[in-house]
Amino acid sequence: MAEPQIPEGGSPAAEEPSPDGPAASEPNSTDKPDSPTTTEAAPTAPKQPTAAAKPAGPETPQEKKAREYIAQAEKKMKSSQTFLGGLFGGAAKMEDAADLYVRAANTYKVAKKWKDAGDAFCLAADVQMKLDVKHEAGSNLVEAGQVYKREDPKRAVECYSQAAEIYTDMGRFTMAARYHSNIAEICESELGDFEQAITHYEQAADYYKGEDSTGSANKCLLKVAHMAAMLQQFDKAAGIFEEVGRNSLENSLLRYSAKDHFFKASICRFCMGVDNVKASIEEYKQVHPGFEGTRELKLIQDLIEVHGEEDPDKFGDIVRDYDSISRIDPWLTAQLLVVKKSINAEPDIN
Repeated sequence: MAEPQIPEGGSPAAEEPSPDGPAASEPNSTDKPDSPTTTEAAPTAPKQPTAAAKPAGPETPQEKKAREYIAQAEKKMKSSQTFLGGLFGGAAKMEDAADLYVRAANTYKVAKKWKDAGDAFCLAADVQMKLDVKHEAGSNLVEAGQVYKREDPKRAVECYSQAAEIYTDMGRFTMAARYHSNIAEICESELGDFEQAITHYEQAADYYKGEDSTGSANKCLLKVAHMAAMLQQFDKAAGIFEEVGRNSLENSLLRYSAKDHFFKASICRFCMGVDNVKASIEEYKQVHPGFEGTRELKLIQDLIEVHGEEDPDKFGDIVRDYDSISRIDPWLTAQLLVVKKSINAEPDIN
């Protein structure tokens, strides 16, 4: 019998994906920085790119206008750094320069010159950090990250990281969590770096928990669990699915989803060995009586029985019967393949 196949380019199943990371309301200006504990360093000034040079080919009116804004901004900056300029309105000139850099960035966006737009936003952020207006600097670093993401994901990650540091230092943990989540999404989908994606999703989840945004924290944790399983970190993945499952039982609106989390935890435990999954499903039935009698639990129990019979063909038949009613996604397919391969030789996975 043919083994279940993972669709080409498959990746961990995403639960309720959102292009901008888990949704959360922004804290107001009275947020206090005493929420989650963090070991992140104090924010550093953004890397300052060079101003956009005149393009070799024909330039659009928007590009020309943007270069004029940058030239005016540079003139303001130079004037603010002279002795007299520093005495008479130096800070005001720097504020004007930052505004001109932002105008240049937005003009480059109209021209779809994404790198130049990102560079200009970073120049604005650099000036604002010198003026100690951190919130505005963070906002422009986020804008830079959004435009860099179109052409240079690594540069986008740098900008989002600097923005997250700024908002962490300010005690704006919900905002910091959002940008850690953005970084994780880029690492996962653009850079294919699951390890870094996991690190940033975990940091985002920690901040969301500290701000009592349990729903957003769970979304980040589920992303971690799916990727951890794909990296064959089954114990870690199972533990997260169990945690989210228990959390779901405490919320009447999320209670129905608990069986799905315990099912995925069972699959991960199965990948670690038959004895492991047998003990786990008994625990899940005690914690969540509604798990008893579900199609998901029956699949696990049938596969345990077939595993003992060492019959890979029957294993495939059971999986196909389940798939005919409840579609098996690429993530589950990958884990079932691990279980099937263990029928003839039990792997030592910890």
